Order: sequence, then structure tokens, then C-alpha cells
Amino acid sequence: MHFSELVSTIKKRREALQVTQEDLAEISGVGLRTLKQFERGKGNPTLSTLQKISDVLGMEVCLKIKNLNPSE
Repeated sequence: MHFSELVSTIKKRREALQVTQEDLAEISGVGLRTLKQFERGKGNPTLSTLQKISDVLGMEVCLKIKNLNPSE
């Protein structure tokens, strides 16, 4: 999943649950400014930040590492 898809998925989930950015920031412990930047596709959130947001929204963060060099 590309970053823009991740942002869109999380924002849609937040809106579907009718959670404001302010409430999500407070409940998750993520700064409001950080959350707003993330939803605008700016910034570079850590995995920890993504985990905090996804926990509140009932989502799961899954990291996939792919070997791009099949000869190894």
C-alpha cells in the first residue's frame, strides 16, 4: 500500500466512525498537529504513531517486507 492509500484509508475509517481529529489525537496520544499533517499527506509518521492511531480506529498495522532481488 502506498502512503497516499494509507492516509486515505485511515481518514475514511476515522470519518466512518464519526471521530474528530481532535478526539483521535486526544485518545491516541498523537499530537493534533501531527495528525492533521498526516491526513494531508505530509510528514513522516513513525510506526509507533501509526499503531496508536490504528488501535483507536480498530485497525491493524501490518508491515510487509519484500525481497526485490530474487537471485538472493
